[in-house]
Formats: sequence, structure tokens, C-alpha cells
Amino acid sequence: MKRILLLGKNGQVGRALQTALPKTAVVMAHDRTTCDLSSPDHLRRTIRDSRPDIVINAAAYTAVDHAETDPDACFQINASAPAVIAEEAKRLDALLVHYSTDYVFDGRKPSPYVEGDAPNPLNAYGRSKLQGDQAVVAAGGRHIILRVAWVYSATGKNFAKTILRLAAERDELRIVSDQHGTPTSADQIATATSSIIEKIINSRRLGADHHNGVYHLAPKGVTSWHGFASELISVAQQYGIAMCVQTNHIIPIAAKEYPTPAQRPGNSVLDTTKLQRELGVSLPDWRESVRAVVVELARPTERTAA
Repeated sequence: MKRILLLGKNGQVGRALQTALPKTAVVMAHDRTTCDLSSPDHLRRTIRDSRPDIVINAAAYTAVDHAETDPDACFQINASAPAVIAEEAKRLDALLVHYSTDYVFDGRKPSPYVEGDAPNPLNAYGRSKLQGDQAVVAAGGRHIILRVAWVYSATGKNFAKTILRLAAERDELRIVSDQHGTPTSADQIATATSSIIEKIINSRRLGADHHNGVYHLAPKGVTSWHGFASELISVAQQYGIAMCVQTNHIIPIAAKEYPTPAQRPGNSVLDTTKLQRELGVSLPDWRESVRAVVVELARPTERTAA
């Protein structure tokens, strides 16, 4: 029975992974209270005591704008900690699954990004994640880096939940329409991760464990933040969630009309050909997961149902 160490269990992806990971595995899940990623000694001790076959690093500093004024904390979690995790995983010959981001790119490429494209992050968050990716590779151990974009879920803080809250409060929304990408639900990421892990475990049993490196993971299709918001609100209305805003009052705007401390890439579309070719993983159209997340949000809580 494989032992899986999951770091970041309370994040969007971490929560989803606890449901999606193989039931035949022993999953040791930690949050920041039981494994402090800002303490290298504590982190090393946790990994060594766990003796994992697989380490999944779903922990990250994701406050993109705040990172501009707090880069030290951002780099500690996103760059320094992955270096320690990768070193310890190599020492144990454990597979490390690590998550990267579209923000390692500057978004100026007119077509989808492939894994070999040169990174050029525009903000501190992107630079910290790139440094973490590089540290994982440099450690020389067995690793899979899954680069994802526009992550959302029914839990935690994310664009989808913010938009649905604002749409219930306001009669007009102004949403950026000149930044493009593919919304990816945490459940999709977790399910794909579980599938990838099982494939790698099986291939290693057959003596063919050659999967190592960076893979882009994203659903099919492309949209803008405006398109994403419009779809969320439309689906929410279909499921009876009360909205103040009407779809014709979701106003498209340019990114320059909504300045933020951290600059975002204009193009965050990821080419997933390599993942499909080498690991046989392909996600459906992004709209399918929107529907699933909205259904989960619309489901009455126990308190509401009582």
C-alpha cells in the first residue's frame, strides 16, 4: 500500500485531493498548523517521519497582489519550501507532485503556451513559483510538475465565488475581457492528479517509470474573465440562485481599466498536448466543471435544510 504525504490539505486543490486520491493509499494530510512550510527543519522532519512513497505539494502562497508588498513570505512558501521538499523526496526516492502556474509566463505569446516556452513572470508570485519549479527540477529526483491556471472551487477564496457573491449584491458588474485562459476546477485537478499517480505507479511496476518533468493541465476551451463570469451567473440563475445582476449588465472592460498591484498575463492558455500524449489525461470543456461547482454551491447546507 502506497504512502502519500499531502501538504496543503486545506487549500482548494488539497481539499479536493483528499476525496480523489486512490482509496488503496495511506494518505497523510497536513495543513500549516501540522507542517510549517516556513520552517525548513520542521518540513524536513515531517517528510522523514512520514516515509512517503509520494509527496504532493498542494501548498502555496496565492495572494498574488499582496505578494508585491510581502515578497519574502511568498518566496518562502513558493520557492524555498519546494526546494526542501524536493531534496527530501529525492533522498527517499519518493515521487514529488508539485503544482505550477500560468503566471510563470508573461502572456504575450499569441498562441497557447507549451511546456518548453521560456518563462518570463510579470509579478512576484510568478517569480516565486518559477523559482520553486526550478528547485524541484534541480534536486534531480522523480517529479511531476503540473502547471495549472485560473483555479476555482466551491470552497476557499477564488474568482468564481467572488463573482457569484457580487452578482447577488449588485445590479451591474464590470469584468476584464482582454485576458484569456481556461478556468480549471480544483476537482478536475485532483481527479487528474490521482489518475496520473496511478499511471506512474503502474508503469514503475513494469519497469517503465520514465515520466518526469513539467506537464500543462487544463480543460478544453478558452474564455476571458468576462466570459467566465457570464457563464457562472447564467448557470447560477438556471439553478435558482438569486442574482441581482442581469447578463446584459455584465460589462466587458480592458485590464487597464481595472489596475491591480500585480500585473497579470494577457494570455494564460496552456497547451495540454504533452499530457494527453504521454499520460493519456484529457479534461472536458471548462463549462462542465462550472456547472458542477455551481450545483455544489446551490446545494442547501444542513442548517438551511433543517
